[in-house]
Amino acid sequence: MIQPTSLSAARVPDLSLLRRVFGLVARLLAILAAFGIVGVQMASAQSILRDAETEALMRDATGPLVKAAGLDPRNVEVLVINDPSLNAFVAGGQIVWLHSGLIAAADNVNQVQGVVAHELGHIEGGHVIRSMDGIKEATGITLVTLLLGAAAMAMGGAEAGMGIMAAGQQAAMGKYLSFSRAQESSADAAGVRYLHDAGISGKGSVEFFKKLQNLEYRLYVEQDSYARTHPLSSDRVATLTAAYQTDPAWNKQTDPALEARFQRVKAKLVGFVEEPPRTLQLYPPSDQSIPAHYARAYAYHKSAYTDQALLEVQTLLKSAPHDPYFLELQGQVLLESGKPVDAIAPLREAVERTGGAPLIATLLGHALVATDDDKYLDEAVQVLRAAITRDKDNPFAWYALGNAYQRKGDTARAALATAERYQMEGQNALALRHAEVALGGIQPNSADYLRAQDIAMVSRAAMEKDKKR
Repeated sequence: MIQPTSLSAARVPDLSLLRRVFGLVARLLAILAAFGIVGVQMASAQSILRDAETEALMRDATGPLVKAAGLDPRNVEVLVINDPSLNAFVAGGQIVWLHSGLIAAADNVNQVQGVVAHELGHIEGGHVIRSMDGIKEATGITLVTLLLGAAAMAMGGAEAGMGIMAAGQQAAMGKYLSFSRAQESSADAAGVRYLHDAGISGKGSVEFFKKLQNLEYRLYVEQDSYARTHPLSSDRVATLTAAYQTDPAWNKQTDPALEARFQRVKAKLVGFVEEPPRTLQLYPPSDQSIPAHYARAYAYHKSAYTDQALLEVQTLLKSAPHDPYFLELQGQVLLESGKPVDAIAPLREAVERTGGAPLIATLLGHALVATDDDKYLDEAVQVLRAAITRDKDNPFAWYALGNAYQRKGDTARAALATAERYQMEGQNALALRHAEVALGGIQPNSADYLRAQDIAMVSRAAMEKDKKR
């Protein structure tokens, strides 16, 4: 980093040169961030698409792969974020993140299984943690060349200094790209092993890489694989095809029931994330399949055509009157169209038939509170607390529970629920404030009191850390 005060007045670069230097540094930081740092931040900033049916499908479809990877299925999650690109990644922990665009582009569940197998290879290999080694090495090269470039500029060689910095940036980038490609190849090999051990065909994996290959050709991005973080799709297709075609599971068919579930999930996802005209183009009224009714129900609901949405839901329920996810959709449409009382019955049944799925239970709790009828408040608290016990990482559940407690006149526990939500969202000052309110009204040494103490302590420590930064 150049410190103008350390240079003589005759050697201080002009502002245009400073801007060029800062531009190089900014590009370097952006490149390093693209190798993982910004990716994590973006994942946390993008909306996570939580859905009980989708998450249940992913558990069933990828469970054998998780076991083949030697991981505990209770600790691994496959979640979806709202992003139209064809991508998937891991960013620490044991969560595989799938972009909504990837699911929409997949033709079948086997293709998704192939992608998840590859990402599990990154988890088993500890690639996210090890990536920091590659970043540190690349950063070391960059810092040295920045210092050398700055020294050259200080001696009056502005252009030479800029050349040194640019060369260092290129060297650092190449060093990390080589590191990243090795990880990708390792994850590919691991994915082959997992699919083999799980007895799942690798055809989907090959098919999906062919999709990426076609995309590369269409966008004219085919180039030397040494200039990319991933090996070229054409290279991967050839390698993976050779590995999978000799596997006994190559011609094994996917369970039809599992495939049908995937097509439903894909359709509802399209209906939720796409603009309604696009959804109706993909699933026109002439299409009378279950996935098409599902997609159109979401499209009509998004467009505030409640009656049409409910007609689509009724058609679904005629085919399967007690399907919990059709009932969930019916309850959601009724609740969000201002009919919370009518939403309660289908949501109750959906919760019962899914064994208390926390996401559906949260929707039921919200409906109970939204009735503005105090007779439902005790049930709302019971349902929401049960949901939170099974899934604490749901800010909306804490929000709904806080509302229920507030309506009951229990201000202290309403404050505690609100503190939980703010801490989850990283708003430490608000979490501390509400935790202190809770401590003032909850019986000392009770479980809720101790929890409020924990939130206050953690939030205060986080605020102190932020101040020091």
